[in-house]
Amino acid sequence: MFKNNKEGLKVLIAGTGLQFFLGILYVWSIFKAPVSVYYGWAAPDVGLTASYMLCSFVIGIIVGGKVQGRIGVKMTTLFGGLMVSAGMLATALIPAADQSEPKAPVLLLHLFYAIAGGIGVGAAYNAIITTAQKWFPNNRGFATGISVAAFGFSTVIFAPLISTFINNFGVNVTFLMLSGIFAIATLSLFSFIITPDMAADASTAKFTGKQYTMLEMLKSSRFYLITLSVMFGTSVFFIVNPDLKDLAESRGAASFAMALVMFMGVANALGRLCIPTLSDKIGGEAAGISILAATAIGAFGLCFVQGVMLIAMIIIIAFCYGGIAGLYPVLTSRNFGLKNVGSNYGAVLVGFMVSALLFPNIMKNIEGHVMKFTLLGIIASTGVVMLVVLKIKNMKRDGN
Repeated sequence: MFKNNKEGLKVLIAGTGLQFFLGILYVWSIFKAPVSVYYGWAAPDVGLTASYMLCSFVIGIIVGGKVQGRIGVKMTTLFGGLMVSAGMLATALIPAADQSEPKAPVLLLHLFYAIAGGIGVGAAYNAIITTAQKWFPNNRGFATGISVAAFGFSTVIFAPLISTFINNFGVNVTFLMLSGIFAIATLSLFSFIITPDMAADASTAKFTGKQYTMLEMLKSSRFYLITLSVMFGTSVFFIVNPDLKDLAESRGAASFAMALVMFMGVANALGRLCIPTLSDKIGGEAAGISILAATAIGAFGLCFVQGVMLIAMIIIIAFCYGGIAGLYPVLTSRNFGLKNVGSNYGAVLVGFMVSALLFPNIMKNIEGHVMKFTLLGIIASTGVVMLVVLKIKNMKRDGN
């Protein structure tokens, strides 16, 4: 895979390194309480930052996918990384509660950290993973998996590190330090993110099959099957993740609540690596069916499991969620081509954004774990059906 593709290997290593730093932005749970105290904002208002960030991340992927064709992946990566750095810097400069009268509005946090940072991360993230696929078209699952695994694993390393920074240096200095880290990482690595047609060996740049534009993709039923499946498949994680501590305490696993956060991070990263790599062997639809089915089983299991089995089910759900994050860029390119995968994948991720906003608001009105997780299991199972239909349609199209 790498022997005759040394330029591609350089791109993959540099992109993976950048992804590792980009994942820092999503360690928001570490910031939530100290940010609320330091700036004097209400905890619920600060908590909304995660939702805004996720939506902005998807917008960044869509925007980044569109501008790649105009300014190139190298400059898109530079733009994204420096936008994250600028957002962190601007957040650090917001005056503390005891330094400003009246206190600064929480809108500034949402604007600088969540929106600017989220868009920056999305733009750079998209440029990196789509470039990796183009350098390794025959092993795009593995290349994508390596890249997005670094993004997921970032939280495992940086969560305790950022917590230490906050305890020793304070909130605003931590934001300043992270701004510098982002700037250094981006300026050091962005120049390596190039597409194959910009390198000496452009053999890997050859596209095979129909290369769909976004407009052409939107006219295809396969797009809606893929987008709905990611929407249904991620629903379980978006409910389990924020309620993890309460769920563990109510099911006899309170002593594991904090460790579970670390376990989920590792499982998430492993899913991002293993599932796209598996898709190179068994196909994207089959890999997707497997992890969405496992997600549904995990959801049904959460209706009644206790103790160690609860931990196992949560780890399975985190692994499958990571697998979804790694698989769907590959699934998109395999169905609609590599040429426009940046913008096409952004459109698919609208399903991801809808899931993050819709299902938490629905499930908060449902009392009791049994009913809640039964419904989530049914929802995830619906995602399985979508991928089964997709597989059948592709088999008919390919004449199998």
